[in-house]
Amino acid sequence: MLKNSQIAEDAVATQARNLPLLATRELCAGKTYIVTGANVGLGFEAAKHLASLGAGKVVLAVRTPAKGEAAKAAIDEAAGTGAAGVVEVWPLDLERYESVKAFARRAEAELDRIDAVVENAAVALATRQLAEGHVKPLTVNVLSTFLLAVLLVPVMREKARRAGDGVLPRLVVVTSRAGFEDKCKADWEGIKADPIKGMDAEDMVPVKTYPLSKVTETFALRHLAREVVPVEKGGVILNLVCPGLCITELGRNAPPEFAARLRAMHASYGRTAEDGSRTLLHGAVAGVESHGTLLHSCADGEPDVPDWVKNETEVQKNTWEFIAKELEAIEPGCVSKLL
Repeated sequence: MLKNSQIAEDAVATQARNLPLLATRELCAGKTYIVTGANVGLGFEAAKHLASLGAGKVVLAVRTPAKGEAAKAAIDEAAGTGAAGVVEVWPLDLERYESVKAFARRAEAELDRIDAVVENAAVALATRQLAEGHVKPLTVNVLSTFLLAVLLVPVMREKARRAGDGVLPRLVVVTSRAGFEDKCKADWEGIKADPIKGMDAEDMVPVKTYPLSKVTETFALRHLAREVVPVEKGGVILNLVCPGLCITELGRNAPPEFAARLRAMHASYGRTAEDGSRTLLHGAVAGVESHGTLLHSCADGEPDVPDWVKNETEVQKNTWEFIAKELEAIEPGCVSKLL
């Protein structure tokens, strides 16, 4: 989680560690999970836990299949013979919309059920790089993340209906409270009229796009969750999870000065990737009360959502509508099918 202010550093300095593992064998046994960005870091550790907890299938959604296969081998070894055949590696490149659509089609065709999708994959860059005509953090963290959500939620809903066991699937979007800091709030005020255009602007400082992308997805998901209520009718629980400051490779592209500071923060009070993965698993098993809310530290995170995020329902709606317009251009009819 990339932070820029002293306030942010003070917040993560007091973050809890050794978090509870709220996903249990009773909750996970026999179920099917998709985890994006699952070959390293939080996604890898979450997938490893799920395999050990008796999941029926764990799909590692990864950009590079060879890295996914290495992760699968490590997970299989850790889980033991009882998990043989549970883990599968599927390609998913969030920099390419066609890859996202192909993944969703495969999930619909090959999976009997989808009990949770953990959208963990994200990028943070120090230089301006484009994918699908947008800066990469916007494409990966927002547009492709929501494209996958919009394509999979109707599939999850229908498969749950056919299963008839009363289990509500979860869609977990991994976000960051980095976007709640005063510095990011000021940046957000400058782009909230059109976040897509704002992040794509050539004068946008590249390192700002990561926290801004996380604010964008937070605003959009909060509105989307209101569109699919009651949950029993919408059929899927949507929630947001902030894993906190974790020792992962997310900051590998940070500028040297910030990278050095980040390493110091990791050493002083960073969560391990395994510890942080427990927050993702919490989102994957959290109840109906988590719909549309922020979770962090394996608990309700709503008290830490600032009023300028929580109360701006019109901005949330507008943010979602900008994203929905992009999604409809990518895959006509996908949003209406979701709603």
